[in-house]
Parts: sequence; C-alpha cells; structure tokens
Amino acid sequence: MNPRKMMELARMQQEFKKNHPKVFPFLKAASEKAMQEGSIIDISVTTPAGEVLRINMKVRTEDLELLKEWKNMREK
Repeated sequence: MNPRKMMELARMQQEFKKNHPKVFPFLKAASEKAMQEGSIIDISVTTPAGEVLRINMKVRTEDLELLKEWKNMREK
C-alpha cells in the first residue's frame, strides 16, 4: 500500500477514535469476552429520517476462525 495513503488512513483512524471514543473499547471487550460460538451479534442503524435497518447473526465456529485469521494479519 502507498505510504502516503497509509499515513492518511492512520490520521483518519485517530480522528474517528477522537470522535467516537467508546467504539474501539467496546469492540475489544466484545472480541475478548463475548465472541464465542452461539453468541448473537445484533446491529442496527437508524437513518436521520428514522428508518431502522437491522441484522443479527449467530456466531459459528467458522466465523471465529475467520476472525482469528484477521487478527493474526493485523498483528503482522
């Protein structure tokens, strides 16, 4: 990846963390404590017009394997 683009993405991530300080701690806690087979992930988005979009999924073994691989890639 282009080094300039990587620097820009890092800056954007820092801005996101500043604007939404609870998101990353929540994701960390969820991945460490709640991400196990049988857990339910439930996501909803409410548009400015009030429309609610929602999805949920039950975590499967294959999902955990994928998450583990993503984590390993991030650490390298």
